[in-house]
Amino acid sequence: MKNEQAILLTGGAGYIGSHTFVALHEAGFAPVILDDFSNSHPAVLDRLERITGRAPVLERGNVLDTAFVEAVLRRHRIAGVVHFAGSKAVGESVAQPLKYFGNNIGGAISLLRAMEAVFLGPGSWAPPTLVFSSSATVYGDPATVPITEDFPRSHTNPYGHTKLVIEDMLAAVRQAQPAWRVGVLRYFNPVGAHASGLIGEDPAGIPNNLMPYVTQVAVGLRPQLSVFGGDYPTPDGTGVRDYIHVDDLAAGHVAALRALSSGASFTVNLGTGQGYSVLQVVRAFEQASGRKVPYQVVARRAGDVAQCYADPSLAKRVLGWQARKGLEEMCADAWRWQSGNPKGYAT
Repeated sequence: MKNEQAILLTGGAGYIGSHTFVALHEAGFAPVILDDFSNSHPAVLDRLERITGRAPVLERGNVLDTAFVEAVLRRHRIAGVVHFAGSKAVGESVAQPLKYFGNNIGGAISLLRAMEAVFLGPGSWAPPTLVFSSSATVYGDPATVPITEDFPRSHTNPYGHTKLVIEDMLAAVRQAQPAWRVGVLRYFNPVGAHASGLIGEDPAGIPNNLMPYVTQVAVGLRPQLSVFGGDYPTPDGTGVRDYIHVDDLAAGHVAALRALSSGASFTVNLGTGQGYSVLQVVRAFEQASGRKVPYQVVARRAGDVAQCYADPSLAKRVLGWQARKGLEEMCADAWRWQSGNPKGYAT
């Protein structure tokens, strides 16, 4: 893709979306945020302006509103879409499956219908180009690790099920309409924050992911960390995951958009290829922050798996991308964000 093309970020005010906004801006694109702030905070817009020197372009609304999305695509002559919008907590998806099927699958259908009308209809100025925010949860409970893209797909929770269904929808759409250019990015576990400390992960309510819970314990917002399961078949009994710095993840979206300009679609893992246990992350964070993180091992959480980490070699071949930041930098950046913003964007 050529520089200065407008890229729509659905859910662009969220954690990964806001960091991708910065990466796209720095790469010369013109990102446009579509967000209803149901799982993000309007204060991120001021922070993005401070980082980039330019006020973000915002379209406030819900991706489930197809007519609204279509109007946004036309108004900004969008050249490509990165689809982040959706509900994303594994535990919540087990408790509220209908919310996840409605928001995630319904939102994807709405977006695809709007894109079809704009990019495959009269007056189109670009092919339909989409980068989809998928997840390693589509691999279910993998038989072995590291995980390659040709592993069997399954799911252990409704969140992962929605990602799998959307991947299948995208494959069917591409088969029916070959003009579509689709990049499916299977994220592993995003952590860290922008080096400025101005934007970071700011979950509403009790965090569902490890790193924001650890940082909130360290800053004094929560008394201790609950470690879900200490009896997994791993070196220390706690779950092993592939943690990737959010800046590396954001760079993967820029690389994906550029790769799609050639017309070839793809599905790739975005991870580091290195697995760390919960207790390894806790120790690394304590070292980076100089703070103790008290924890208690509790029962396993429904929908979790023992080990999950990537073989990211295909992303390197297809996108020319690889993760560059290690666990120490992930922890240091997460702590800089949390210690400077003890209550997140509401500080």
